[in-house]
Amino acid sequence: MRVLIASDKFKGSLTSAEVAHGLAHGMRRVDPSVEVIQTLIADGGDGTIDAALAAGFEACPVEVPTPLGDGRLAARFARRGPTALVELAEVAGTARLPDGPEPLAASTLGVGLAIRAALDAGCTEIIVGLGGSCSTDGGAGILLGLGAVILDAGGRPVPLGAAGLSRVASVDLSPLRAGMSGRRFIAASDVTNPLLGPAGAAHVFGPQKGASAADLPQLDAALANWADVLDAAVGSSAQTDQTAEAAQTDRTARDAPGAGAAGGSGYALRAALDAELVSGAQWLLELIGFSDQLAGVDLVITGEGSLDTQSLGGKASVAVAQAARAASVPVVAACGINELSAAESMSAGFSGVWALHDLEPDLARCRAEASTLIITLGEALLREYRDPRFA
Repeated sequence: MRVLIASDKFKGSLTSAEVAHGLAHGMRRVDPSVEVIQTLIADGGDGTIDAALAAGFEACPVEVPTPLGDGRLAARFARRGPTALVELAEVAGTARLPDGPEPLAASTLGVGLAIRAALDAGCTEIIVGLGGSCSTDGGAGILLGLGAVILDAGGRPVPLGAAGLSRVASVDLSPLRAGMSGRRFIAASDVTNPLLGPAGAAHVFGPQKGASAADLPQLDAALANWADVLDAAVGSSAQTDQTAEAAQTDRTARDAPGAGAAGGSGYALRAALDAELVSGAQWLLELIGFSDQLAGVDLVITGEGSLDTQSLGGKASVAVAQAARAASVPVVAACGINELSAAESMSAGFSGVWALHDLEPDLARCRAEASTLIITLGEALLREYRDPRFA
C-alpha cells in the first residue's frame, strides 16, 4: 500500500512535517510494509516558505522590524531564479507577538521591507503568502515598507497598525511606484473574504487577532476610510504613472475575493500593486507538482488543525482533497478538531475524517499531547480504513 501524506500544520501544536511523521509512525506500527510518501503543503500562511524550500527554493535571510516596531527580527524570503516568496506570517504572524495580541498596534511594515529586499535582490515576480497575520492594518504597513507616504489631515505620518487607519487623509504612491516597471505581484491567500462588511477582515478575523466585539464596527470603519483614501490615490496615480494603468481605479479591489486576507493586506496589494489574488493552496500544489505525486498512490491523507466551514473556502486540506478526487485517488483527513458535518466532509472530498479531539476530549490536553496522539491516530486511521465495514 502506497500512502501520500500531504497535511497542513495543526496550528499551535504540530508542524506539517510533525503531522506527517506522526501519522507515518502510527501506520507503520499497524503495517511495516506501508510505503509512506510525505510532502509539505500550506495555503499561503504559516509553513508556506518551508514548503517552497522543499520544492527547490533558496532561503534568503532578511532583518526587519517586529510587528510592534519595538525591535528587529530575523526572517526569510524564499527565492528561485527571478521569483521570490514572502510569507507574511514569517514576519507579521501571530507567533511574532509572544506577549499576546495587539489588534490596534500590530503592523505589516516588516512585510513591505521584506518585499523590498526581494526586489532589491533583482526578483521580478513576488508572491506574497497571506495568512496567519497578527495585524488588521489593511496592508498599510506593507505599502509603507515599499515607499508609500501615508499622512493624516495635518500632514503628519499616521501611527502604525490599525490604530492609524481612521486618521489617514492622503496617500502618495509615487515613491512606491518608482522602479516597479516589469515587476509582477501575486497575493496567495488562504481565504476569499472581501475587505469590508460582515464577511470582511474586521468582523471575521478581527477577533482572532484580539479585537473585542466592541472594536469591530470601529475597525471596519477605519478600514473603509483607508480604502477610500487609497482608492483615490490609486486613481490619481493611474492618470500620471504608466505602470499603474492596470491598477484598480474604482472600488473593485476591496470587494475582490481574498481582499480581506491577512487583515486586509490582500486589498492593499491588489489596489496599489495590481497583485493577482490567487488561492494559496492551489498555487502551492502547482508549485510542488502535486498532481504528478499522485501517480501510483493508493490513499492520500491530508488535514489541518481545525476542519470547519473556513476550510471549505480555500484551505489546503480541501484543495488536496479536490486534486486527489480529480485523479480518482481516495483521500481522508486527519485533524485536531472536526467541526464539519458528515455531508460537508463528503462534499469536500473526504472519504473519512479522524480527529485528535475524538481521542482526547480535553482540548488543553489534546494540544499538549498532540505529538503522541497523532501516532495513535495514524494507527486507528489505517486499521479503520482497511476495515471492510468502512467501505
